[in-house]
Amino acid sequence: MSWINNIVTPKIKEILTKKDVPDNLWIKCPESGQMVFHKDLEANQWVIPGSNYHMKIPAKKRLQLLYDDEYTVIDVEGSVSDPLKFKDEKKYIDRLKDARKKTGTDDAVVISQGNLGSIPVTCIVQDFAFMGGSLGVAAGEAIIKAMDEALRSSSPVILFSAAGGARMQEGILSLMQMPRTTIAVQKLNEARIPYIVVLTNPTTGGVTASYAMLGDIHIAEPGALIGFAGPRVIEQTIKEKLPEGFQRSEYLLEHGMIDMVVHRHDLRSKLITICKHLLNK
Repeated sequence: MSWINNIVTPKIKEILTKKDVPDNLWIKCPESGQMVFHKDLEANQWVIPGSNYHMKIPAKKRLQLLYDDEYTVIDVEGSVSDPLKFKDEKKYIDRLKDARKKTGTDDAVVISQGNLGSIPVTCIVQDFAFMGGSLGVAAGEAIIKAMDEALRSSSPVILFSAAGGARMQEGILSLMQMPRTTIAVQKLNEARIPYIVVLTNPTTGGVTASYAMLGDIHIAEPGALIGFAGPRVIEQTIKEKLPEGFQRSEYLLEHGMIDMVVHRHDLRSKLITICKHLLNK
């Protein structure tokens, strides 16, 4: 009867057992509806081939696309996880645990140092997948830590912004990160250390009202939503229809709010060129 146990039974179990299929095997373009195989999308730097729509990128993947080869992630210690013991439909501490499990990062901001075109740089990346990239105490601490490290190493700072604003679960403590990070940027200016901001989709709220719009150079990815309040809120407030493409990268470039719009495929080479110019290399 061994053939029943060894061959027939496993075959029956294989037929009856539902195979797990990843739910993100195919990615749908939010703009055109085009379906793209996830590995093809990743190979194309998360840009939809047909529409050129720039999808959001995980923080660690963004760093891999930026640096020459290896880089060092800088740890940030001493942040309070749940300073107000906040709870709505779910405990804030549980939301943090879920976000950490989902993204593999401690908070919405990942900071690192490495070489970009053989130039040592300090990089700050906001991950929108971590609670909308929201700015809280931990994120503020990480940004300030990165800028302090840049002061010590005299390396240019490159920041990739992606945020829905300040984190409501931390109340006024999250709003305090706006002036704190602004002071850190001012220290970079006084030390004449280049500060380059790459605005990705979306960059809104208190992040736009502070460090995201204080760069020496402002680059935006195509089609990124950039502003303080969202278009729907503005329309409801002023009772008027906004212009086509309002608050998108191309609109802001046309009206002098940013310096350039750069496709993701060209972004690394553009950043190398800018760093060389600013460092007079």
